[in-house]
Amino acid sequence: MRLDDLDPTSNANDQGAGGGGFSMGGGGGMGSLVFGLLPLLFGRKMGCGTLLILAVVGYFIFSSGALNLGGSGVAPGDTAQQTGAGNVACDTEAELFACRVMKSTEDTWGALFAQAGQRYQPAKIEFYQGGGQSGCGAAQSAMGPFYCPADQGVYLDTSFFNQLQQMSGGGDFAYAYVVAHEVGHHIQNITGVADQVRRAQSRVSQSEGNALQVRMELQADCYAGVWAAKNANRIEPGDIEEGMRAAHAIGDDKLMQDAGRAPVESMFTHGSSEQRVAALKRGLQTGNPNSCNFFEGIF
Repeated sequence: MRLDDLDPTSNANDQGAGGGGFSMGGGGGMGSLVFGLLPLLFGRKMGCGTLLILAVVGYFIFSSGALNLGGSGVAPGDTAQQTGAGNVACDTEAELFACRVMKSTEDTWGALFAQAGQRYQPAKIEFYQGGGQSGCGAAQSAMGPFYCPADQGVYLDTSFFNQLQQMSGGGDFAYAYVVAHEVGHHIQNITGVADQVRRAQSRVSQSEGNALQVRMELQADCYAGVWAAKNANRIEPGDIEEGMRAAHAIGDDKLMQDAGRAPVESMFTHGSSEQRVAALKRGLQTGNPNSCNFFEGIF
């Protein structure tokens, strides 16, 4: 994906290497891969509702089973530690790439909001290494990328790009999709959808609440597709396939199967691989955020 001509976002901060909090350590083992994907799979900030799913994932991590998730290519994060200079945001290859993606989302959503007669308030991107702090509590690399509505921040340890490379083969568009997905949650936050979902979840059972969360995540995937469609002139051969592979790799059913467990739909919080791919495709094909209404008939 061609983004080199874009200046990086000015809405960025680098917290540097954080202390405290648990980390699975380096080396890209299965434990760090699965835990690193938990926010994408099981909610943007982990809470009590994810404990049962954590038990399923933990069963695999601490059992004797192992899975080879080798991939090809070089993730942007591979050079981050070598080129890092203090805590200046966007100063490594991986951070610069993410900052350019954020700038692209700001331009894209700014134009879309302007068409509707509204002003877009961009999210900020917060980088950290290992551990950090967010308005929603501790940020830990083991949690993977997440969006915090309390401070409207997208939190990213760019080592996640290496984990995604092992899960799906990676690729620049796959990494951009992850960032654009979290920006999708920002759109939900500033338009009030997130609050509506939280209120609805407070009135229903855990499984029904999970189903609502699936709709949230699929809408964020669709919004990521809309962003990509509006930047079709920047897409290169193979980019779309990278995004689809990434969406498929982080489907709830795929992760449960990889953990040696039968998929249980009532425990899904991000949607199946098929649903996530379809949601991303919907946004790509329409380029229209109105096509991403996964709550029609609910509120």
